[in-house]
Amino acid sequence: MVKTTFINLPQEKKERIEQALLHEFSNHSLPKAQVARIVKEADIARGAFYKYFADLTDAYQYIYQRALKQIHAEIKLSEQYDPQMFYQSVVTFLEQTLCSKYAKMVKMHVLYNESLVKQPFASEKLVKLSAQNWSAMMLSHAAIREILANPTLKSAILAQLQAGLLLLKKETK
Repeated sequence: MVKTTFINLPQEKKERIEQALLHEFSNHSLPKAQVARIVKEADIARGAFYKYFADLTDAYQYIYQRALKQIHAEIKLSEQYDPQMFYQSVVTFLEQTLCSKYAKMVKMHVLYNESLVKQPFASEKLVKLSAQNWSAMMLSHAAIREILANPTLKSAILAQLQAGLLLLKKETK
């Protein structure tokens, strides 16, 4: 968890550090990221980095969560399964992500870092979903991953997603 010493920094310095974090994690997977590059770009001492963050993973989680807050609207699931809501959420997420300064970092996360960073309570929330919503959530995330890995196949993947989501709807009739 980011330390209060970082939260209490002057805005200009905090933005400089955030930009360095974004640059590092957009261009290097978490195992290949280096504090040395971050502190050099942010123009801070190495010791200062550890006054702000426990380690690289902590810094990564901070900047990734910041990105998600800006580009990922929370999905409101209802008792009634809605395939169109899932489809539109994926389309919106992709549009917002690809048009944001966080696009490269999100792609790096999905392709390389996702399995390395625990998402607190994510699994607990997922298993509480109905079977349809759980399946739709898994299918949606898989589609996002495939589109980020293969952008030229976006239309085909979205068509498959839409068809798959509709199949889930038919299963309850």
